[in-house]
Amino acid sequence: MKKIFLSMLSMLLVVALLAGCGSKTKTDANQNDKSGSEKTFKVAYIARAQSDSFAAWLANAVKEEANKYPNIKLDVFDGQANDDKQNSMIENAITNKYDLVIVQPNNGEAQRPYVEKVVKAGIFAITTNARISGIEGASSVDADPYEQAAVNARVALEQIPQNAQVVVLNGPSGNFHADERRKSWQAEFFDKRPDVKIVGEQIANWNKDEAMKYMEDWVQANDKIDAVISMNDNMAAGALEVVKDDPKYKNLLAYGVDGTAEAVLLIKEGRMTSTSMQSAFDLAEKILDTSNKLLTGAEKQIDTDIGNPLVAKDNVDEFIEMLKKSGAIK
Repeated sequence: MKKIFLSMLSMLLVVALLAGCGSKTKTDANQNDKSGSEKTFKVAYIARAQSDSFAAWLANAVKEEANKYPNIKLDVFDGQANDDKQNSMIENAITNKYDLVIVQPNNGEAQRPYVEKVVKAGIFAITTNARISGIEGASSVDADPYEQAAVNARVALEQIPQNAQVVVLNGPSGNFHADERRKSWQAEFFDKRPDVKIVGEQIANWNKDEAMKYMEDWVQANDKIDAVISMNDNMAAGALEVVKDDPKYKNLLAYGVDGTAEAVLLIKEGRMTSTSMQSAFDLAEKILDTSNKLLTGAEKQIDTDIGNPLVAKDNVDEFIEMLKKSGAIK
């Protein structure tokens, strides 16, 4: 009898032990599931150049927006407007096994093969400002550069006087935004105003200092300049800086794109004519939303754009207030 009792007791202990192991395994599985749902994703943001006022604005906006996503750890890198440096940074992001790489290209075609490497490595990729089109598996967040320029060009048709002399400041050759904005000015303005003469045109690479050097040359070489047509605000501001104390240019017209803090304040002062708002805040919001959807598996590929409202004297105050609320204007 004692033997039977001991045997039954042993069996009960074994059953209890197995039940305990099963319970622990289930608990561990639940903990693993919870851990997986709270995974932190490594994201690299590779900026075109922090010396570019819009690129800096966008990088800061992306950093601020990323703070709203506890599952995203963002690292920001400065490409310094150098293709080799930026391409090296993209390769490093692959080597360091980032979960997603966001690229603001310096020159889209130069970065294309490196973004393709990101996708081939099984890493999510987003191109922004400007997008690199046609990379299968890569997403993009951008604006329509043709329309950004067109909203300026269409009002310039009425504003720029007959037989005017103008100068044109371009972004980097091969850059999607630079090329599309220049194409837009040609179709929407120059083809419709054959009386207007271009007396100076140069690539200033989005850079204020380069634009200033070209404007200094053009002022010396021409008896009059009626308008500055710039593919971004930074270059327009550089050109305006050269002539700011010269009464000869008090009626100079100037057009840009981006809606930077500097540009809207110049419009408020009456020194700049108009720009197209390319809101870094809107871009950042869409970039992080897109990132989160890709990383969590909600979407496999996303291509989306923001709007491009015209900013001019009659509505500049609302954009100044927007930038003040965000801290971009103190």
